[in-house]
Amino acid sequence: MDGPEGAQELAGVLAGLRERSGLSYQELGRRVFASSSTLHRYCNGKGTPGEYDVVVRIAKECGADADELNTLLRCWRAATGQGQDPGSASATVDLDPSPVVSTAVARVPVSAAPEDPATRRRPLVVRYVLAAVMALAVLCTAVASAPYEAATAAMAAPLGSTSWAKTPTPVDPELFGVTMNSSSGAMPSFRTGALRLWDSETRWAQVEPTRGQYDWSTLDRLLNGAERAGLPTLFVFGGTPAWAAPNGRKAAYPDGSRAAPPDDLDDWDAFVRALVRRAGARIDAYELWVMANHDHHYNGSVTTLVEMTRRASRIIREEDTDATVVCPSITELWTTEAHEYLLRFAELGGYQYCDAAGIKLYQRRVTDPPETMLEAVRNVDRTFHLAGYHLPLWSTGTTQNLPLNDPLDEETAADHAVRFYLTGLYARNRDLERMYFYAWGNGKIPLVLQAEGQPPTKAALFVARLQQWLADADLRSCGHGPEIALPENVWQCEFLIPDERDTPRTARIRWTHTGNADTRAGAGAERAEYLDSSARDIGNRDMVRVTERPVLIRYSGRG
Repeated sequence: MDGPEGAQELAGVLAGLRERSGLSYQELGRRVFASSSTLHRYCNGKGTPGEYDVVVRIAKECGADADELNTLLRCWRAATGQGQDPGSASATVDLDPSPVVSTAVARVPVSAAPEDPATRRRPLVVRYVLAAVMALAVLCTAVASAPYEAATAAMAAPLGSTSWAKTPTPVDPELFGVTMNSSSGAMPSFRTGALRLWDSETRWAQVEPTRGQYDWSTLDRLLNGAERAGLPTLFVFGGTPAWAAPNGRKAAYPDGSRAAPPDDLDDWDAFVRALVRRAGARIDAYELWVMANHDHHYNGSVTTLVEMTRRASRIIREEDTDATVVCPSITELWTTEAHEYLLRFAELGGYQYCDAAGIKLYQRRVTDPPETMLEAVRNVDRTFHLAGYHLPLWSTGTTQNLPLNDPLDEETAADHAVRFYLTGLYARNRDLERMYFYAWGNGKIPLVLQAEGQPPTKAALFVARLQQWLADADLRSCGHGPEIALPENVWQCEFLIPDERDTPRTARIRWTHTGNADTRAGAGAERAEYLDSSARDIGNRDMVRVTERPVLIRYSGRG
């Protein structure tokens, strides 16, 4: 079923979803940023979306479930001629990207990982689709064209920047998290929303250096400090003690901890229970392992990791019914192997034991725009659809190989820090709920918020200012470029923010991923505010210069 027949089946599924939803073409078009005539062509088979992202946006607005999304993926691939049977586990996918990017053909090998039987049991088409999705994400891009730019840059727009709108939802202060790279108990002196304990001398091997003998001193200092500051805390499991896995591979730390799981999972149970009982309500959430797909942190089987997840989840929920259980975090999301790992964990039932899924969002290079993280979020969303799960996402850190003593310049660091969290807000349409910046306390990493014992950097002060802007705000849409009638390099999120009379007023934050652009403020515009605390009054006809440093525009009405 290729070509016209595939397009007709795709159209039939889309039409059925739209009719079931009760949405008119006009209303559905408003929600997915497409014209009603375009949607009508998609639903009668006279047109086929060029990107699967468009199909997903339409389907989600119509309430499609995981099975329906899988059916749509199959139909879309058939309709666009990208659905041939690879034939064997060593088949290759030939992808001819836009000539703007490259004229080369990439050959992506598809092979099952030998470590876990679940991979060999997975239908070949799922592995093929996954590899193709990842290859497309790497190779396909759009050319940035911004006719209204005051200064044009050649950098293409990052992938994954789907525009969206929905019923306004509160901006959770806990989105603005930081990982604690300190064991002293000192807390950030700038505004932040949540803490995560890792590289804070609280690994399992450090808390339980001998079986049954616990050193709670560092953990208590940190938790007491967080409690005084009123900050919710995420504890991260990792670093098996040497006594629990004496023959296991050493982890990436000098304390002798192991990347292997414990030889006896009863030791794991005992530690989890002792920790939760000691912490009580001082710990709000638990990340059940750090970087589970990185050999430096975990090199056991996925089957064992799922069993550890099941056991820990049961114990945590027995001891603290209010705690949030976050599944082991997955890193290197630019790679096919990471998504294969996620699928294996899902197939073995791991995600059924968790309230949220842990992922690591970061740029490929520290100098890349933060908006490039959206590509990884999009790919994770697709993989979860393949797996049949839908969980909130928590981004819990950075890459294993973070360069030290190679700082960004102060201005770039400040811009990137704010846009790290704005990118998290932009990804709310894919259920990203938390962003933990790495790290607080460390002064040697490329982007420093605050080194312990030092005042906050400009980056930290700008992040605090962003949180002040969004206190009590509701988020209702985010968009990028021509889809929302802005230049190609301009991004925008729209909020409802109460004024001094507690009346909700429209506010928009705009920024670019590269270069500058002059944009019209728009009807009802009253004031432009900047991260350095300066501001100016404006009118609806005034132009606002948008740069890589976000600007807030306030309006007189709800918009």
